[in-house]
Amino acid sequence: MRVYTSNKIRNVGILAHGGSGKTSLVEAMLFNAGHTTRLGRVDDGTTLTDYLPEEIKRKVTVSATLAPVEWKEHKVNILDTPGYADFIGEVKSARRAIESVILVVDCVAGVEVQTEVQWEATKNEGKACFIFVNKLEKENANYYSVLDKLKEKLGNNIVPVMLPIGTEDNFTGVVDLIKLKVCNFEGNKYNELSVPDDLKEEVNKYREALVEAAAEGDDVLLMKYLEGESLTDEEVFNGLKKGVKNAKIVPVFCGSALENIGVQPLMNAIIEMLPSPVDNIEDKDISKETLSAVVFKTLADPFVGKLNFVKVIRGVLKSDSTVYNVNKQRDERYSSLLVMRGKNQETVSEAQTGDIVAIAKLASTSTGDTLGVRDKTEELEGINFPNPTFPVVVETKSRNDEDKVGTALVRLTEEDPTLKVEKNTETKETILVGMGETHLDIIIERMKKKFGVEVNTRTPRVPYRETIRGKAECEYKHKKQSGGHGQYGHVKLRFEPLPDKDFEFDEKIFGGSVPKNYHPAVEKGIREAMAEGTLAGYPVTNIKVTLYDGSYHDVDSSEMSFKIAAKMCFKKGVEKAKPVLMEPMMNVKVQVPEQYMGDIISDLNGKRGRILGMEPQGECQVVKAQVPLSEMYRYAIDLKSITQGRGSFSMEFAQYEDVPAQTAKEIIENVEKQKEQEK
Repeated sequence: MRVYTSNKIRNVGILAHGGSGKTSLVEAMLFNAGHTTRLGRVDDGTTLTDYLPEEIKRKVTVSATLAPVEWKEHKVNILDTPGYADFIGEVKSARRAIESVILVVDCVAGVEVQTEVQWEATKNEGKACFIFVNKLEKENANYYSVLDKLKEKLGNNIVPVMLPIGTEDNFTGVVDLIKLKVCNFEGNKYNELSVPDDLKEEVNKYREALVEAAAEGDDVLLMKYLEGESLTDEEVFNGLKKGVKNAKIVPVFCGSALENIGVQPLMNAIIEMLPSPVDNIEDKDISKETLSAVVFKTLADPFVGKLNFVKVIRGVLKSDSTVYNVNKQRDERYSSLLVMRGKNQETVSEAQTGDIVAIAKLASTSTGDTLGVRDKTEELEGINFPNPTFPVVVETKSRNDEDKVGTALVRLTEEDPTLKVEKNTETKETILVGMGETHLDIIIERMKKKFGVEVNTRTPRVPYRETIRGKAECEYKHKKQSGGHGQYGHVKLRFEPLPDKDFEFDEKIFGGSVPKNYHPAVEKGIREAMAEGTLAGYPVTNIKVTLYDGSYHDVDSSEMSFKIAAKMCFKKGVEKAKPVLMEPMMNVKVQVPEQYMGDIISDLNGKRGRILGMEPQGECQVVKAQVPLSEMYRYAIDLKSITQGRGSFSMEFAQYEDVPAQTAKEIIENVEKQKEQEK
């Protein structure tokens, strides 16, 4: 591929709620630019950007995919992103690399959850934005109703620059309000015609709103407009362009991606109105500056290895070079720079400021890292990924696959920063934490297809603990004679609660009833016994044990005898000291729009949670609560259901608390049933 200068580059993210037609829009752009010979279809699994097996199978985008489009001597780096909340990490990655957003809206479904979520993010980042109202060929499509909803939900800076001609089956073209032309489409070509008389009244009404918006985009034009002077077509266009680049105006386009109607004028507008990577930089000759680039996405492949997607922020990235990884503080050698279009690749000799390329087989580089020149490049801002909150236990179907599973999980977490692997030493489980059920389902599929490993998943075990609430004394004599030296160990132990410490061992022996050289063995026996409590086999904590008496035998006593005596005495003593089951409590913060507050609080109360308080945060409310961990394992699904995907939460360990008696009884019964089944 040829090298494009910075001012000839546009970096655009295609964002939307799932099912709005993002991928179909990208497919139409690729077709119009001549990169494909026919329009691929998501339903047929033939699109260029949804090429992963799990995407073809499910007919949804799960990974942000690069698709450069060469159009009118410009290069438009399109990033096709997922529309479902489980894959928000992919959208975060893409957002780090783009200057502009095209928000796709389904003309039948209208403004959906992720439409609003992505709009809020775009507004907060101050990025230029187009809206493309898609699927006008569908039954019940109503462009003007969607326009009203867009203005109601997203604000008054929404301005239509296109009107549809016809509806549903009779949708045949669009009116370009900027050029005041009718656009008719055939294949990847379109014709511009004069506006017919029967449309002029409506066109003039929307054209006037467009002129007013254009005037508001430029102070000089606004004064001219307010003084009653007419604006020229060029002034209207320039006012719109300035308003778009300053994120004051959001033009609304319309069409059908599947029928390739309205797409070419949108592509023209991307070139003419959206900012290049250097538009807002005073020194336009930044290609001569020190190299500074950020890695915004990583792909892991068992055969090809790692593939890092890089956005050049300053300077020029050249092929067959060495770069310095500022985060890892080491040099990285590479050969080719790759231009990826879906899974297809071309090489390029260099990438100038603002361009996007991929680099294969960088040994230490991962998503969020800064690449540049040693001692000259400063670390760039990384990517703020959301914390995963949905855990499952991963178990191999075959013991022979344990090493392969470990390797696969390492590679997959390199690729996906919203994926974490945790080892729970108490429950001896490998826990995979993702953004939701669908996210983890796809990860499990990917493990099988990419790495040839099959695993089972289940809900993690809760790391319960046991302790005592009373005091008790107990003695145990371990005595065994079987010819030769026998075994003899006799201990008397006192048990007390110890609220602020896991364990304390003390000895109050008088007169040498248990010699000091056996005291460590007694403590060791107690510590071993603490690993499995008497109620349900969970570790015992918050306990003080005192060795206060006992006896020994000159010949038969040994460290082993006293360790066994201590273990048996511990189990009997704990049973006498009012044992209780404890559960981990989590400090939980739930961020939701205010209209969901009542439902959230009711749901948390139903999960045995304690509401600690509420506080405003921007346009949302944050509910603070303490909730048992056992109730939180599937909360990511519950929260998504309650808030239609608008809520988020985080949690951290608070403390252990007693399990209510009835709940404890059920837990103990379940443990006993499981033991019976395992026999």
